[in-house]
Amino acid sequence: MSSNEQSEKPSRVQHITTKTGRILRVTDEQLAAAAAQKVVPQPPIDPARRADVLFRVRRDEGHELSSWWMVGAFVVTSGVVIALLSWVPGGA
Repeated sequence: MSSNEQSEKPSRVQHITTKTGRILRVTDEQLAAAAAQKVVPQPPIDPARRADVLFRVRRDEGHELSSWWMVGAFVVTSGVVIALLSWVPGGA
């Protein structure tokens, strides 16, 4: 026998393409080992409790913040900016 031939039953090799375009060679034994591993379910992640979210608050149904608060905040902020800019010398 040559070095390229196998004395045992040859295993079938599959080619799997990942999302990044990488081509993987996977044998039947590797597929069976991956299927035999138990998957541990992860607890659901509450988006309002993530560590990277600073100001998000979960409110009960019907207690959402009114959009008029955002309109009022824009008007007040714009007024403050205009008032502060009126103190800058050299303006019209």
